[in-house]
Amino acid sequence: MTTTDTMHLPAGHPPVAREKIGILLANLGTPDATDYWSMRRYLNEFLSDRRVIDYSPWLWQPLLQLVILTTRPRRSGANYKSIWNDAANESPLMTITKDQTAKIAAAMAERHGDSVVVDFCMRYGNPSTRSKVKAMIAQGCRRIVFFPLYPQYAGATTGTANDQFFRTLMDEKWQPSVRTVPAYFDRPAYVEALAQSVERAYAGLAERPDLLVASYHGLPQRYLTEGDPYHCQCQKTSRLLRERLGWPEGSIVTAFQSRFGPEEWLKPYTVEEVARLARAGHKRIAVIAPAFSADCIETLEEIKGEIRESFEEAGGDAFTYIPCLNGDEAHIAALVEVIEANLAGWA
Repeated sequence: MTTTDTMHLPAGHPPVAREKIGILLANLGTPDATDYWSMRRYLNEFLSDRRVIDYSPWLWQPLLQLVILTTRPRRSGANYKSIWNDAANESPLMTITKDQTAKIAAAMAERHGDSVVVDFCMRYGNPSTRSKVKAMIAQGCRRIVFFPLYPQYAGATTGTANDQFFRTLMDEKWQPSVRTVPAYFDRPAYVEALAQSVERAYAGLAERPDLLVASYHGLPQRYLTEGDPYHCQCQKTSRLLRERLGWPEGSIVTAFQSRFGPEEWLKPYTVEEVARLARAGHKRIAVIAPAFSADCIETLEEIKGEIRESFEEAGGDAFTYIPCLNGDEAHIAALVEVIEANLAGWA
């Protein structure tokens, strides 16, 4: 509970909340509903972000507003509807992020009592970064750790989340001290959580998959040449996972999904790679998505739908999807470890 210390304030002074530390988790975002206008609002915000689509607005915006946003909201809405959490009337990403936040909040309360506030925001859609930063400041958070939940850094994910966080701070008369959490793709606790999820999945299968495909969200190839470290960090995550599992080289295939637009993206493309593997005789594969901290449209609909179909149509027999780490105990412990490292000297 927020309290107010009035002992040393002069008469008429605005109340000042007791100082706290905020932990603000951030994820990509989700539409509020699956109807056309909800999807259009969400997609417009997402696809208007210059970090995501960096083409000239003079060329991109007419195409986006007059063509893409005329047809894509209905198609995307149908995809979201196929995975929607009807009981809570929200997307799985929202449900999972709420669960992660509650578990991290409980862990932080056990360590720091009520001096630390834990909440979450979305880069696109609701709850917005702006609304949550303002709420934390109103609760007395004079220090905020901003934690984009992306293991690997990319300008189009972590970078734009940080941009929005700092844009919000520009409006504050009294800015809090802030720290942004760096990528955690190579932290042993994160790699351990990934490895445990693979071991659990394999233990439940009658036959061991021939290969494990690590499918990461894609980016345009030129982002790599322009200095984005994402591709290298994904490759290192795959290598560290393989080494932790004690597997030989070649047992994990790294690929990239969710290609958008006409230009070349990071290769191999997952949807094509799984078909190639099936034709090459690898009839049983498992797929894991190490770049996603929570299951979402890209995993529940794209991997389990389009990518699975590509594999089976090419002759694959057994396709196993290994869920994201979500609210797994080892995952929460890894995230808490990252937070504690970034609280050093503060709490």
